[in-house]
Formats: sequence, structure tokens, C-alpha cells
Amino acid sequence: MPSARTLVVGVFVLVLVASVAMVIYFLPKCTFTKEGCHKGNATMELIYPISTNGELFPWTELRLPAKVRPVHYDLLIHPNLTDMTFQGKVSITVEIAEDTKTVVLHAADMKVTRAMFQDKEIKILEYKPWQQIAIKLPEDLKKGKSYVLTLEYDANLSTSYDGFYNSSYNDKTGATRVLAATQFEPLGARKAFPCFDEPAFKATFLIKIKRDPGYISLSNMPRNKTTKLPDGLFQDEFEKSVIMSTYLVAFVVANETQFTSTGTNVSGTLVSVYSVQEKDQIKYALETGAKLLEFYNTFFGIKYPLNKLDLVAIPDFLAGAMENWGLITFRETTLLVVNESSILDRQLVTSVIAHELAHQWFGNLVTMKWWNDLWLNEGFATYMQYTSITKVFPDLKIGDEFLSTRFRAQASDALNSSHPVSTAVTTPEQVEEMFDSVSYEKGASILHMLNSVLSEDKFRKGIIAYLNTYNSKNAGSEDLWNSLSQVAGQSFSVAEMMKTWTQQKGFPLVTVRRNGTRVRLTQEHFLLTPDPTNSTATPVSDALWHIPLTYVNDSCSLDPGCKQVMFLTEKTMTLDIPEGVAWLKFNFKNEGFYIVHYAEGWRELTDALKGKPAVLTPEDRASLINNIFALSRLGKVSFRQVINLLGYIRKETETAPVMEALLQLDHIYRLLEKKQDLPLIARMQVFIFNHFGELMDSQVWEEGASVSQENLRSSLLELACNYNRENCTENAKRIFDKWVASNRTERIPGDLRRVVYSVGAQTEPGWLTLLEAYRYSRVEAEKRKILQALASSQAVMHIVWLMKAALEGSLVQTQELPIIIDTICRNFPGHLYAWDFVKENWDEITKKFPLGSFSLQRIITSTTSQFSSKAHLLEVQNFFGSLKEKGAQLRSVREATETIKLNMRWMDDNRETLWLWL
Repeated sequence: MPSARTLVVGVFVLVLVASVAMVIYFLPKCTFTKEGCHKGNATMELIYPISTNGELFPWTELRLPAKVRPVHYDLLIHPNLTDMTFQGKVSITVEIAEDTKTVVLHAADMKVTRAMFQDKEIKILEYKPWQQIAIKLPEDLKKGKSYVLTLEYDANLSTSYDGFYNSSYNDKTGATRVLAATQFEPLGARKAFPCFDEPAFKATFLIKIKRDPGYISLSNMPRNKTTKLPDGLFQDEFEKSVIMSTYLVAFVVANETQFTSTGTNVSGTLVSVYSVQEKDQIKYALETGAKLLEFYNTFFGIKYPLNKLDLVAIPDFLAGAMENWGLITFRETTLLVVNESSILDRQLVTSVIAHELAHQWFGNLVTMKWWNDLWLNEGFATYMQYTSITKVFPDLKIGDEFLSTRFRAQASDALNSSHPVSTAVTTPEQVEEMFDSVSYEKGASILHMLNSVLSEDKFRKGIIAYLNTYNSKNAGSEDLWNSLSQVAGQSFSVAEMMKTWTQQKGFPLVTVRRNGTRVRLTQEHFLLTPDPTNSTATPVSDALWHIPLTYVNDSCSLDPGCKQVMFLTEKTMTLDIPEGVAWLKFNFKNEGFYIVHYAEGWRELTDALKGKPAVLTPEDRASLINNIFALSRLGKVSFRQVINLLGYIRKETETAPVMEALLQLDHIYRLLEKKQDLPLIARMQVFIFNHFGELMDSQVWEEGASVSQENLRSSLLELACNYNRENCTENAKRIFDKWVASNRTERIPGDLRRVVYSVGAQTEPGWLTLLEAYRYSRVEAEKRKILQALASSQAVMHIVWLMKAALEGSLVQTQELPIIIDTICRNFPGHLYAWDFVKENWDEITKKFPLGSFSLQRIITSTTSQFSSKAHLLEVQNFFGSLKEKGAQLRSVREATETIKLNMRWMDDNRETLWLWL
């Protein structure tokens, strides 16, 4: 053993060596290297980023500092639609919330040519990766004081679909026409003018647009005056706006001879609809918008605050629509309706208008504080879209669509790649990814559930209180729960319940085990975990939801008054029921956002349906079908039990249960098709025809169906023709041939056009005829159906050409690429070519569609969702893993790999069962 002195010396030497090593490691440029030591500001360089001019940038976060707040913008924009550039000048009045020497704001893809602060010229610092600019001042800006920052700048009109961008289209003569429009949500305003581009930085705006003669301009507010300038240009000045966030600012500049409009007055608000002149299909939108505005004025108890509301169809527009205050912009397919349009086309247009008008209150009047609570905007607008249509347009039967929406939201939220409704986001990609099924459909679903618990009257009073309290302000989820708690009474805490639905991802599985008159209820996280050995896929075992359980039984099951309500807030609880109850059905009409497993009780419910389907509501029958398929994917029930439940389906006549069963079976069929498992494909087809063939063959091919009939008919016949059912393909081909022979003048029922065109597109002459029809059609809903038919072709040459044409954006607009890829991927071998196309053109695709955007999400999931092999899983992982940018971190990429694993597991576990029971 060494002596104590030797031990101390040894320890000292070791510490000294370690210290020197640390100095060398942490100061690699010091005297131990040729480069010499750091300069005095080395520490600052490690903290602060470097501006484009080499100076330190005075801010270190993606979110802007709260010390400076804008209160008013004076904005002048001058677009040049010849050279596709624009110039701008913005004067921003700011208030100081805390003493500071710096002002930091956003600007992207522009050159600031002059900067003034309080009429003194200043220098601008820019940090491009964060799209931020800043000024540093020699003295403090004092708390409570106001100052004016003025910036002049030049920029190019965007060639993608965000910011201030060039939208083009071909008129009926084939000539290219251009206009300029905006799309600022979520992060695009900074590409049009320097601004504090975060939703909490609300301000007023005075917008002036300089334009060439012969053009018109539109903005959020009514035009106040037009001035002819000495250089022959005109300047339109709009009224000072209400207080709003930057992402809601909007303007459009277009040739006045190319745009047409019509308007009507609704309670002091002039509602106008604009479109390209040769597509004067705006009457339906005007009537629909007027009725819905009137409904919302009454329902919310707060009158729409502007005296004008423009609905504008933009020819080249990526989103379905955008809720800019006073100037809502739409895709042409979501606003324009012709007399020949189907009821389903009208349902789509009505839904989008209802959604965007609801935003004028939820999002515009009251805005979320940050994008983590995007659901407050989108979830509410989606919920109100269905609520308003149910009240104002009951003939559109929107309930089935909302039920289907809730099912699809659960399918997405069941994956480990999902996220809480309210979740932390920082980067631009994370913000873009919030525009997904969770924010929209799940948000609407949990509001629907809360409404069913509170009652419609209390729920409405609660949201009116919320709107009044936070009028012209920003709010968070907690603020909504506080407002609803005021009307809920003491029966339960709204905040305590709803936090469990917004702050943790996923939803619960409720397992029902009955023993005589005692029922044991257990909740757990419903998570389709494809790989239990993967730590990132571990279920949230301690997750608990406050579940408003509803149930009916065999003695009373159809009327809303039959449902019993209880709250499951713990892991387990018990319920006592009367003697003689034959069966229980939980989650009445699927009002709750949870799945129910009946353990030993599936047989009783199956027997009840086989005896008399109408013993349950159509919504309850559809939810049983949805739940048992979901449970089979989870491994909780065998596929034999699924087949057994579907034994009743031949007696089914309602749209919702039939469509849910067919969608679930078609998903399995597509997986088998992609694996080219021919024996099982044949058996699956026989099974589907045995259960639905008679219903398919009974569908008529003439006009005159209701909304439900149209929806059922179009879906049934599309599947029948996809499966090459002879009765379907013969009828479709007969109608297509008559249409061609009539020089495309023969009328085809609107809801049947897609299936008829898709059958016609399977031949070379038919495909070319449809391409010609697409080229010259002036009806956007018709063009969309033709495009989907063209994409359904089995000819590789055609589908590859179509994808290339859409990416190029000449004959086929680039905005259509996601739906083209989605349609191609439904067929074999199209999905393989689509995947190869995405890999080969990834860089070009991400120039058109931002990382994280809904369009890119759709492209990724479409091309990968039907893979079910180890080889494809590795290929997907390797491709996205090799990307230099942030593609591998996208949530949609994680969803893709998780879905492939899930498909692999399901196919491995159920192939033998499928073989035995189909």
C-alpha cells in the first residue's frame, strides 16, 4: 500500500493532468494550436449567432423577445406582375414593455434597402436561419414609451404557395394569366413585410397597395380611397383594420377584366364572392356564406365586426382555404359550384365555407397565444363547421361525415408518433406539423364530447363567455376551460377533465367485463405499438383520462333519453346493472373519443345485430364495426370475431355502418394487393362480394339520389369497379362511351363521374380523351374528378408522366401533386413508382411544399402507408435517415415507419386466420 503522502501527490498529479486536458479540449484554439487563443469576445460568440455582416446578432432564441410589442403597422406594397417582384415600405409603431436597447422582429427572403428609427437612419442586423432582423441602439428604449421603426425593402414574389406569391392559370384561350395573392399562416407574413410574426403580437394595420391601371386590389378591410399617382399608377388605401395577428393579414392584386364578383348584404355586412371571370360559378357560395354568417352572428351572440366579407377563389392555391379576416381565400374546388355539381360537391363547398366563417370568431376575434394551441382555432372551426351545417343545411346530412372524421382521427392518434392536442412547438417545421388530424379532427371530437356532457345550451353559453372575455385578445386552453366551468356547475371540473384529453397524446381503451349484474370497467392507453422492444414505443401505462362514459342497453337503446352517463376517472371502477339486461352498448352514438372492448360481451352484441340491426342507432352500429377492427389490429380480438360481427351486414341499409365496414375491409384488401398475395386477394374479394355484392348491384346509375344515397352509391360503385365487378365495369364503360360519343356533352350524374372516368381511364384512348377534357374544362370540381381518374391508370407511362407534369406545374398545377400521389398509391404497381418518384425528386418537392406542411405529410404517408415488408421498412428508414435537412425528424416520417411495422405485424399475425375464415 502506498503511503498517505504518495497517495496525495498521485491524486494531485492526476487532477493536474485532467485539468490540462480539459483546457486543451475546451480551448482548442489557444496556445496549444497554431491558431492562437480566442479573442476577447469568444464567450459571446458561443452564445450569440453571427449576423450576415459578421457582427453578433443580439438575440438567441427562435421566439421573439416580449420586451417590444407592435401596436400598429402602416404598410405600402407595390407588386410588379411583369417581372414578379415587389417593393414595400412598413412603418411599425412599437410600445416598450421593458427597458431594452434592441428590437428584434422577423423578415425573410427580402433585402432591406433603408431603415429608420425615429426618423434617424440605422443599421439592420440579420440572422437568416431564424428569419430574424434586429437593431441595436446606443441608449435604452424606455418602458411605456412608443417609437416608430420604418423599413424599405425589395423582394421577389414567392414561387411557392406561401408569403406574397404569384398565382397563375390558363384562361379558355390557353393564355397564361397571373395575379398575386397571400398565404401567411403560419409563418408567411415575414416573407411579405418585416413584422413581429407571432400570433400573440396583435396590432392594427393600415394597408396601401400601389398597382398598375387595369388591376384591382383587395385586402382585409374595405377600400377607403384610390389615388392616381404622377407616374400613372394607382394607390388603393384601405381602412385601418381591427386588431389582429400578422398571419391574418391578406391582399390580392388581379386584372380587373379577369375577376368577377357578386354580393349581398347580411346584417350590415357586405358579403361578396370573387372568382376568375370565365368561372362565374359563385351564386351558391354567396347564398351559403350569407346564411352561415347570419347563423354565426346569432349563435355566438357577437356580430361579425367588419362591414365587409370577401370570399375569393384563387386559381393556384395550396390550402383548402384561409380564414384571413374580411378576405377569405379559397381553392376554386372549395368555393365554386355549377348547376350540374353533385350534392357531395355542394357539401364540400358548404363545409369549407362554414369552417372559414367560424374562424372569424375562433382564431380571428380570439386567437391562440402560440401555435401549441392551434387546436383552439382549428378544432373549434372544424366542430362549428359540422354544428352549423346540421342547423342551417340539415338536408346535407353532415352527421355521417362527422362520424367518419372522428374514426379517422382515432386511427391517426392511436400511433406512438401522435402528439398531445396542446404540445410544445418551437421550430418552423414543428409549427407546420401542428396542422394535422390531431389539431383539426381530434380537437373537434373532444369538443363534441364535451358538448354532449354539458348539454348544447351550457356549451354555447360557455363559448360565448369565452369569446366575450378574450375579444380581440389571445387565449390558451386554460382560458377556455375557465369560461366553460362558469356554466358547468359543480357536477364536475371542466378543466380537470379536459386537461386529460389535451395534455397527453392518444385516447383510452375501455374494457368492459360483466359478471352477472356487476360490470367492471378498466381504462388503458389505446396504442398500436408495432415494436414493444423499442423504448420509444412504450405505452404510457400510467395515463388516465376523465372519461364521460355513456351506455344504453337492450331495453332502451335508440333515444338520447336512454343513455346513462358516468365518469371513469380511475384505472378501474365497477357498475351495477339491473337483472335481465341482455347487453350493454357503451359510447352512445360514438360521442366520446374512446374505443370499447367488450371482452366476453361481443357475442351478445353480435347476436343482437344479427337478429335486428335497428336495435342500435346507425352511429352505434358503425362504431361497433370501427372498434372491433381497431381491436383486431391491437391484437385484443381475433379476426374470426371481426368476421362474425360482419355476418349481420347483409341486412344493413344505412350509409355509416356500410361505409365503415367497406373502408376497413378495403384497407386489408389493399395490403394484400401490395404484397401480391393472390390466393388471399381472391378470397377477400369473394368475401366482400358475398356481403356487399347485392347492395353494389342494386345501385342505380341515374340522377335523383339524396346526400346519403349519393355518398353510399359513389363509394360502393368505386370499390366495385376497382375490384372489377362485372356489373359495375360494364355500366361505367357504357356511360363513358356515350359521353365520348357525344363529344363530352352527355350528362353523367355528378357523384358517379369519378368512377365512370376511372373505368374509362384504363384504356389508352380513354385516358387521352380524359386528358384532353382536363385541359379544357373550366369547372374545377370536374377537373379534380378527371385528375383522380387519370391517376388511377394502371399504365406506368401515364402515372409517371402525371407526377412529373404536376411537379413541373404547367398543364397540371403543382398544388394537385399530393392528391395525384395519394390516388396512384391506391393501386398496384403505382405505389412503387410513386415512392421512387418521391425519393428521386425530394429536393424539388420540398421546395414546393415546406417541411412539416400538411401537403408533405400527405405525400409521405401516401407513399409508405401500404408497405408491409422488412425490406421497405429499411428502405424508408435509410432514405429519410440520409437526408441532410430535418426530414428524418418529421413526425410524418415516424408515423410512416410505425405504420409499416404495424402492417407487418398484422399481416404476420392474421394471414392464417384470413385464410381460414374468409
